[in-house]
Amino acid sequence: MIKKIILLLISTFLSTEMIAQSFIGAWERTYKTESGENLKNVVIFSDGYQALTTYNTQTGKFINTNGGTWKLKGDTITEKVEFDSNNPERVGIEVSFKVFINDSIMGIVGTEMKFKRIDDGTPGKLQGAWLMSGRIVNGETQSRDTRGPRKTMKILSGTRFQWIAYNTETRQFMGTGGGTYTTTNGEYTEKIEFFSKDDSRVGNSLKFNYSLVDGKWHHSGLSSKGDPIHEIWSVRK
Repeated sequence: MIKKIILLLISTFLSTEMIAQSFIGAWERTYKTESGENLKNVVIFSDGYQALTTYNTQTGKFINTNGGTWKLKGDTITEKVEFDSNNPERVGIEVSFKVFINDSIMGIVGTEMKFKRIDDGTPGKLQGAWLMSGRIVNGETQSRDTRGPRKTMKILSGTRFQWIAYNTETRQFMGTGGGTYTTTNGEYTEKIEFFSKDDSRVGNSLKFNYSLVDGKWHHSGLSSKGDPIHEIWSVRK
């Protein structure tokens, strides 16, 4: 009897883990507002972290973003909010909701929120959540403590990326940008679909060199302003 219970618990755990893995990747939802504005929601799930963003599909105008950590138990996702551009008072709280998922559709039970899968975490080589952990300036490494409340996180699926700058202590949201990306022969290319600070950057493509050194992502080239950069990103754990 005890053996059967243990096997049942293991089976349930593995089932939950497999379901959780199926959320990994990027999802999208498009809809029209009452005023006729065409909007898109894109949510990226990595292992333990997620970000949801809304922007205008025609102009790229940024509307809002929120995200943080997530975990799945049964058919219920619980998120702990780390940033919310529209409602900073939500930072630090946990919200739970029931979800459903199949190969191509994911949604929130009891709502019209249904998302189509964009990718399952492939083929990009940088899938996951990363924190800015340093820069190399004039040949010298300047490290950043990723344990503090002020964070710059970049979250990537297999084809989508988003960076977010925020402070969990002050609940301040500093900015975000995102779109699609590719990784080919040591070259990382971003195409911007939204940028909270400057809509005019939407549609631009930026190319950088990238390499993984001791598990850290080295990202170098020219910024959107044309300034040379060499950033170091560490996997968020």
